[in-house]
Amino acid sequence: MASQLAHRGPDDEGYWRGLEIAFGHRRLSIIDPTGSEQPMAKATAHVCFNGEIFNYRELRSELEAAGHTFTTEGDTEVLLSLYLQHGRDGVSKLDGQFGYAIFDESSRDLWLFRDRLGILPLYYHWDGKTFLFASEIKALLAALPSTPAVDERALKEYLAYRSVPPPHTLFEGIRKLQPGHTLQLTSKGEQRIEPYWKVPVEAADARIVPSEAVSLVASGVERAVKSRMVADVPIGAFLSGGIDSSLVVAVMSKLAENNRVETFSAGFDDPRFDELPYAREVSTQLRTEHHEVIVRPADFEGMWPKLTWHRDAPISEPADIAIFQLASLARKSVKVLLSGEGADELFAGYPKYRFARWAGLSSLLPAPLRCPLFRFLERSTPEKHSRARTMFRAMSAASEGDRFQTWFAPFTAYERDALIAGEERASHMDLWRAAGGDVIQRMLFVDCHTWLSDNLLERGDRMAMAASVESRPPFLDHNLVELAFRLPSSVKVRNGKGKWVLKEVARGFLPDKIVDRKKVGFRVPLDAWFREGLREFAGDLLLSSNSFVSEVFDRSVIDALLQDHLTGRRNEELRIWTLMCLEVWHDVHYRDGERSRHP
Repeated sequence: MASQLAHRGPDDEGYWRGLEIAFGHRRLSIIDPTGSEQPMAKATAHVCFNGEIFNYRELRSELEAAGHTFTTEGDTEVLLSLYLQHGRDGVSKLDGQFGYAIFDESSRDLWLFRDRLGILPLYYHWDGKTFLFASEIKALLAALPSTPAVDERALKEYLAYRSVPPPHTLFEGIRKLQPGHTLQLTSKGEQRIEPYWKVPVEAADARIVPSEAVSLVASGVERAVKSRMVADVPIGAFLSGGIDSSLVVAVMSKLAENNRVETFSAGFDDPRFDELPYAREVSTQLRTEHHEVIVRPADFEGMWPKLTWHRDAPISEPADIAIFQLASLARKSVKVLLSGEGADELFAGYPKYRFARWAGLSSLLPAPLRCPLFRFLERSTPEKHSRARTMFRAMSAASEGDRFQTWFAPFTAYERDALIAGEERASHMDLWRAAGGDVIQRMLFVDCHTWLSDNLLERGDRMAMAASVESRPPFLDHNLVELAFRLPSSVKVRNGKGKWVLKEVARGFLPDKIVDRKKVGFRVPLDAWFREGLREFAGDLLLSSNSFVSEVFDRSVIDALLQDHLTGRRNEELRIWTLMCLEVWHDVHYRDGERSRHP
């Protein structure tokens, strides 16, 4: 199991075996590199820990005042002392990104903990006799007698969301611990899963005026970046040239001892999607030590199986390969990269938030179906529903009630779930109803629980760790998240622009031409690639005689999907991409009945 995670921890390995439990650990040494070996024990507690605790020095001082002594200089021993002092509730004191397990010999209970936003992963399997846990699914597969069957319900969710919401995965019987949750397995085999933190659901504080909001966010961002620069090894940053990563790098440059930061950017041959000129401009402005990599269509074909193995799932976003190549380049000089993930989901950076405000949507509406936005979506999609049902003929129910369960469309989760009826699992509409505040607040709440945690953060962790690099997103400091949800939507979407408050903060660090540049996003030119470099590859992969996708879905519909895109009749690149990634995932894990393997 541990050998499957060697990429997550190439620096060291360690093992501990008790009477009824065993821990295995692979280490990427970042804090206290020459000490803090794991698994670690203290009194009756044993810990196996992945991640970083950014406030460990402050916690250590508190624990020392309470009588605890320490023999190491890192954050791992702090976790143990915190558990011994506060039990399960100690996790609420942590500022960090983590997945860790503690076994208490006195109670014979096993505890699992995952960080609040789901920055780091934690999976488990429990068959009533044996409990397995790991940072990645591949380690669990190594301990099982055979690769589990494909979870058909999770497969439907993948088609809808391009990822599988927790607690399920595409593998039957393998679960994902939800962000901000703990799992307790008692000595009697009882399993209890409970939240210890939630994204705030209260309505925003309308008393916060714009100038105050800017001041609060500026202080919060600087504190978050500073805490995430805690390391005993060199650190750098992703730099796309957009406002989020540029602000992170600007704050890093201000705080760095020598005011010199290493930055890493990816670009494409297609000028429509290439942001390298903007990244260079920011690098020049901040005088960073800058590095670049160019991503080409041929890179996908060669690296797809490898990255799918690292992902343990279909690659839901084409940008995965660019992140991996950047991390691989960065690994030559740093072990930690700060990133800009989370800013859009906290401060309303996507166009849909601006549209929602423009449309005058109100929190008084009982459900999003009554909003003009969703009425428009409902009117515009009957053809998509029909094609999806045909494609999913072997697995979708025929009743009218769940006709949208297999809706195969690249819309956001809350938009699709607004149209879903009869969902057995807790749908994203439940999140919408649980959220407080106006429609933008609700949209942000749902996106933080779905798109951010299940897609962006999973992508960032797996692709960086595939190159043995730790990715840290400062915007997801939980104190900053709580602040963002206290801010009224009027300081997020203002004067027809999204992310207003964050842009005002950035003006203190960056020129207006960078701050006011139109949002592009880290997009891959899939439409052109599928019509050119990946054209034959897509057809061969999806329509071959032994294709999993062709076996499950209607070949004629898949063929029509490809032809529509190749002829330019419709832009179907996301649907094609989603199916291709599913096929590669199935090939990596199930080809010839073999066990999951590194391609």
